[in-house]
Amino acid sequence: MRSDVEYSPVGEGLGMRDFWLYVWLRRAAVIAAHVTGLGLTLIISLLSRPGTSLFSWHPVCMSVAYCLCMTEGILLFSAEGSPFCFKSRKGKVRLHWFCQTLVLIGAATGLGFMVASKNVSELPHLVTWHSWLGICTLAATVLQAACGICVNFPKLLRLSSSLPRLKLYHATCGLVVYLLATVTVVSAMFSDWFQATVKGVAWWAFLLLPLFPALVVMNQITNAYLPRKKITS
Repeated sequence: MRSDVEYSPVGEGLGMRDFWLYVWLRRAAVIAAHVTGLGLTLIISLLSRPGTSLFSWHPVCMSVAYCLCMTEGILLFSAEGSPFCFKSRKGKVRLHWFCQTLVLIGAATGLGFMVASKNVSELPHLVTWHSWLGICTLAATVLQAACGICVNFPKLLRLSSSLPRLKLYHATCGLVVYLLATVTVVSAMFSDWFQATVKGVAWWAFLLLPLFPALVVMNQITNAYLPRKKITS
């Protein structure tokens, strides 16, 4: 039998679609998530002073990859507050692929600078929780990209699962990857470099900033891809 999954649009099923205050608060939250992702990327890039050392490029590349590109690659599907709301679904998918490709390039480049910095300084690798979380995030990102390929070419790959089911899996795994990336970014706030650079109230503000886009992304995915009908095969 043909699989049938009906996806609810953002906000549906909460009983507040026509409540204007609720709608505008959602839009404000999405816009704030855009601003937070961009702002966090710019501030981290300024604090790291790229070019002063090999390590200085690591936070720049990783913040651009995960705080900016991955966030925008997900939020562009939002029906509320997305600058790409005028785009067709096909156009959004292409932009999503472009953003996620930049994530892979930025993450690989950031990893390369980190490895080179450790080798030059003759410091051991993988000795902190941040480094292990980073490796797990990178591995999950690659697997998620492979899952995206399966969603786009199910017939070519001769997959037995239906396209709606694959999209559901892709969205769910994407949420896990984004939350894992958020935890990795937060763990970077506890590194010696960051604690020596940012102190006091500003440090606590930075600690909380990555959590806001994560909440918005989580809400978007769970509301947009939560099946309202049981998946049958």
